[in-house]
Amino acid sequence: MLLQAHTFVRVAIGDLRSRTHVRLVELMRNEVGATAAEYALLVSLIAVVLVAGAFLLGGAINTRLTNVGNCVNGAPAAACP
Repeated sequence: MLLQAHTFVRVAIGDLRSRTHVRLVELMRNEVGATAAEYALLVSLIAVVLVAGAFLLGGAINTRLTNVGNCVNGAPAAACP
């Protein structure tokens, strides 16, 4: 009886290990996750570029928009480029 229980447990663990290995190999060969990861990497790099561009050009854009606002509000013609 004890030998049967021990054998059953050993076979069940071996089967579980085998199925887990097969599933992991399938996941490693599946390229759907790889393309999703590549798209996520691209999106994050684009976001970094946008944030860096806004940070670096923020002062120049602010100055330009302030000048345009002053021209719209009726500043003298000499102040408008």
